[in-house]
Order: sequence, then structure tokens, then C-alpha cells
Amino acid sequence: MRPQVVAHRGASHEKAEHTLGAYLAALDDGAEALECDVRLTADGHLVCVHDRDLRRTASTRGIVSTMELKDLDELDFASWKNPWSEMDDEAPERDEALDRVLTLRKLLETAADYHRPVEVAIETKHPTRYAGLVERRVVDLLRDFGWDAPGSPVRVMSFSWTALQRIERLAPGVQLVQLLERAQYWPMLRGVIGESWIVGPGIKELQDHPKLGRRIARSGHEMHVWTVNTRAELQLCMDLGVTAVISDRPAYILDLLDGR
Repeated sequence: MRPQVVAHRGASHEKAEHTLGAYLAALDDGAEALECDVRLTADGHLVCVHDRDLRRTASTRGIVSTMELKDLDELDFASWKNPWSEMDDEAPERDEALDRVLTLRKLLETAADYHRPVEVAIETKHPTRYAGLVERRVVDLLRDFGWDAPGSPVRVMSFSWTALQRIERLAPGVQLVQLLERAQYWPMLRGVIGESWIVGPGIKELQDHPKLGRRIARSGHEMHVWTVNTRAELQLCMDLGVTAVISDRPAYILDLLDGR
């Protein structure tokens, strides 16, 4: 059985990450799930942004947690990806609605309304000034969609074991993914994570520590691996029986898997 292909921040190899344009492109490419990072704004909205500040993706020194949604909505989150596009006379005209800050609500609506089933993997970022409020807001939003129970198309991921414990208490039916950044953390995490939790190691750790993947597999936990962008990385995941690969290049990975 081949792994599920998850679009990392959308089709982020070609499009500006976390924009609606990137996610729609990923869906058009055939991605079976969408991955996003979420942060909480000063007025309590969950937005899909990776970095705590906006220098990289919106060319401003603003901090997401200190800004309101209306202020974020005035920023351009796409130009950084292709700064020369305005000088290209043959480039298609940009739809600014696809380039603005994306709320988690809008992303979930997009997944819910799509013409085929789509799953969503939500990563909560820590540390943050709002601590556990982020997880509470995520669960509140999932309840609005009826997606806080077993069978939900949404799973929640974090490098923070404490954050995932919060989700487990608030919505015990939601699938959880313990992200793993360093191989040496695995022996400790193995002893504390839930039996049904998925483990999400980075591809580089699996490459640099060949025994890690086999140890996780032997523990009985499913693996969702990030960020898988090449044929060799995909083959390693296949060899380990990984059940989901998170990729900046979902179309390319699907081509490799399905011979499209």
C-alpha cells in the first residue's frame, strides 16, 4: 500500500507557501491531504503562517501574535516567491485573493467543499505567547466543522508533546502526530506518547540515522515523514512502510508513485 501524499504548506515548491493559491494548486495536482502551520493573531484568529515574524514571507518585521487579522490581510504573502513576476509581460494576471494571509477556517472550508475527500494535517507552533490557547482555538474550530471526533479528516501535529496532550484532553478522537526533529529524542518520546499516536520524523534524521526508522516501525507506530521531495527520499519511506509523505512537490511525488 503506497503512502498518502500530503502537500507541505500547499504546492510550496512552485507557489508561495500557505497561500490559498498554493493549496488550490496542490489539490489540482491530486494531493490527498494538506499540511499547514498555525499561529494565533492578537485578535484570536488562527492563520496559516510558519514563522513567528513576517520578514521572509510578507517583507515586514511584524510579529504574527501581535497583529490583528485585518492588518495581516493587507499584506502580500506571495510576491517573495517570484519577485520578478510583475516584470514578466507573459505572466498570468495575479488574483490577489489567492495571495493574502490564509485563515485556518478558510483552509478547512476549502477542504470540506472540494469535490473529493481531502484530509488536513495541522501543526501547532510552539513556543508561543498564547501557549495552550492555540490548541483550544484549534479544537473549537474543529467542533464547528464536526471534525473533533473519531473519523475526522483532520489530524494535529506538533513537536511539543505537551501541546498534543492538550488536544488529546480536549478532543480525544482526533488523530495526533508527534513530530520528531532529532533522533536522540526518540527513546524518551517512545515512553510517553500514546499508543495510537503517529510519529513524524524528518527525512534527514532517517537518512542520517539508519536505525531510527526501523526502531520506530518496530514500536508499532505509524510514520508520517517530512519533507520528502526526491525519488531517493521517497524510496527510503517506501522501504520503511511509511503511511504518509509530506512534500513541497506533491505532483512530482504522485507521478513517482502512480506513474502518471
